[in-house]
Amino acid sequence: MIAVIISANSEWQAALEYLDPVSLLPNPFTEHFFSEVKGKPVVFIHGGWGKVSAAATAQYCIDTWHPEVLINLGTCGGLDGAIQAGETLLVNETVMYDIYERMNDPAIALRFYTTTLDLSFINQPYPIAVRIGRLASADQDIDPMLVPMLRDQFHVAAADWESASIAWVAQHNATPCLILRTVSDLVSEAGSEIYSDGAAQFSDRSRVIIQKLIESLPDWIAKFKK
Repeated sequence: MIAVIISANSEWQAALEYLDPVSLLPNPFTEHFFSEVKGKPVVFIHGGWGKVSAAATAQYCIDTWHPEVLINLGTCGGLDGAIQAGETLLVNETVMYDIYERMNDPAIALRFYTTTLDLSFINQPYPIAVRIGRLASADQDIDPMLVPMLRDQFHVAAADWESASIAWVAQHNATPCLILRTVSDLVSEAGSEIYSDGAAQFSDRSRVIIQKLIESLPDWIAKFKK
């Protein structure tokens, strides 16, 4: 069994539109459905947005189906000048940037929630063009005021809401984890190209991104080492 977590509501709706499952099944947190890819049974689960829901659904996946690989497909925001919209990040490390330790060394807390992903279970060359790199997560869209901190302190080119939680849970369960996040929009110190028009443009971009990532899924699964 392979488990595919799709996090944000708009991303999940895009997946449902594209895959058109026969039925959706409830679980304690969200919903899921079963499919088959490259002859392998696959469960697609709505991870929910934010670190708490992401961690809970990831652990639920592992406890319920014991997947051989946990996959997270989704979007991320990019730092203007560091990455381009439409680039796909193959995540090899995650960090939570909204951890604030004020009584002890904050670096200890940040290290505790930093996860290095072992990608050696995937044969190269990779099936699509990717940029291997670090991704930051927090329970917020990228704050333009935090762009310098993300760039200079956390050394990332992009950030999202959920990947760091999913990676952390997968590592603690010794479950191989593949995270693919495509940049939906760019954020600079002056703001974001899509913040001003609400969710409409993000939903449109999510639909294109999720479809392309799902289309690549059979090729990624074919690259997994036996």
